Amino acid sequence: MMNRDFLQAQGFEGFKTMGELMDGARTWIPAQKGVYVVLRESGSEPQFLTEGTGGFFKCQNPNVPVSELKDNWVDGASIVYIGKAGGIGSSSTLQKRLGQYLRFGQGANIGHWGGRYIWQLADSRDLVVCWKTLVEEEPRDVEHQMIAEFKATHGKRPFANLMD
Repeated sequence: MMNRDFLQAQGFEGFKTMGELMDGARTWIPAQKGVYVVLRESGSEPQFLTEGTGGFFKCQNPNVPVSELKDNWVDGASIVYIGKAGGIGSSSTLQKRLGQYLRFGQGANIGHWGGRYIWQLADSRDLVVCWKTLVEEEPRDVEHQMIAEFKATHGKRPFANLMD
């Protein structure tokens, strides 16, 4: 099962809440390429917001109907999003990409459209973010592999991953 213990055994680190990172703990995030995972560890029934905190990028409303959020929810899974930063053709780093994601979640007009469902969770600030730097591996390949493993276990991709 892909949970905190599994991720720690795979070399993931950080495990900071969105709130901690939004409030200034971004310096913990490495300025290197890698993959990151967002966890919802409470196990309680999620509460969805009609209007989340995500920014309107290029005048597009990031919010979706609550019914769509419910349809995408994966019962029994602590992982709600898997993302990547850097790699072939990209100079992005985990610090830069997660910084964009966090600013988008605070309402900024930033192009981090993937994972936007997170910001319609009432407890989004309590979600936990962890990351793994990659030296040899390509972040896109690791991200795809992780999503495939998740789908093999749960029958669909993580809640906030809009594409495979």
